[in-house]
Amino acid sequence: MVRVLSADDVASVLEIDDLLPVVAEAFEKQHAGAVERPDRPHYPIGTGLDSDAPEEPTGTGLCMPAYIHGANYAATKLVAVCEDNAERDLPTVTAQLSLTDAETGQPVGYLSANRITSARTGCIGGLAARELAADGPIDLGVIGAGTQARWQTRAIAAATGDALESIRVYSPSESRVACANDLEEELGVPAEPGSTPREAVSDASVVVTGTTSTEPVFPGEELGSGTLVIAVGAYTPEMRELDDETVESADRIIGDVPEEAAETGDLRDHSDREIEPFGAVLAGETGRQHDDERIVMKSVGSAVLDAASAETIFDRAVSDGVGTTVSLSVDRQ
Repeated sequence: MVRVLSADDVASVLEIDDLLPVVAEAFEKQHAGAVERPDRPHYPIGTGLDSDAPEEPTGTGLCMPAYIHGANYAATKLVAVCEDNAERDLPTVTAQLSLTDAETGQPVGYLSANRITSARTGCIGGLAARELAADGPIDLGVIGAGTQARWQTRAIAAATGDALESIRVYSPSESRVACANDLEEELGVPAEPGSTPREAVSDASVVVTGTTSTEPVFPGEELGSGTLVIAVGAYTPEMRELDDETVESADRIIGDVPEEAAETGDLRDHSDREIEPFGAVLAGETGRQHDDERIVMKSVGSAVLDAASAETIFDRAVSDGVGTTVSLSVDRQ
């Protein structure tokens, strides 16, 4: 039997507090080499569908497999990115996760994965703030007002507790107002929209960037001593959120997948900089050395986190009787 979890099913069993330690353990396993994480192929899809432009693809497909040693399931995330979906009132990025029994190879689960991806990425920021922010209250500056801005802030609040004292949100659109209002109501932390990126990051102890920008989104000269910058938006060589000042003035750079982080638009022109693995931070091998240290945490995401999160959410759904089960006939020929 295969259990299918819709977006609503996933939402009903996903708890950010439960996911934080799961993501932390997955990072440690990845750092220890106790995972299988093949390269993630990406390829054009939809070529030939548009009669007016038959050579142009409609989007990009990605396949992200992973297995954590000792886990009950192997996971494969399937992603499609279709930029024109905004005109169709559909999400630009759509993801699903397939789970396979690691002992028998039989399919066991098929999960809507957009919320899982958003939450596990939020957990990266939450854990980074917990482990790498300077001691004291957290005044958070957020660049971006979309889904990831919200999940990063939720996870930082969950991971750091009462330390989060204020939130400032900037986006070039009026969505920054709604985002700030929603976060204040949800988290009970004072939040306000910033009129400029400079205003959002000035005096912030933690800065989060969660955009799809191809140009730097705030001036690095505004960062204060001891600031932690968590950059999660840029994951390709063409995308960029951080300016040279932010990278060059950083005392240390941490990456969730250092070799892939180095290829992003944020860091590709700084090949001389060492990028330390975040898994080493969580394993207690390294960390912030003093409160005045300025740190950049660069994230590109990892299928290992999807696999760990999916297993936790799936097991919770099975325990709670959530989802729909279907039978797939087994061909023994």
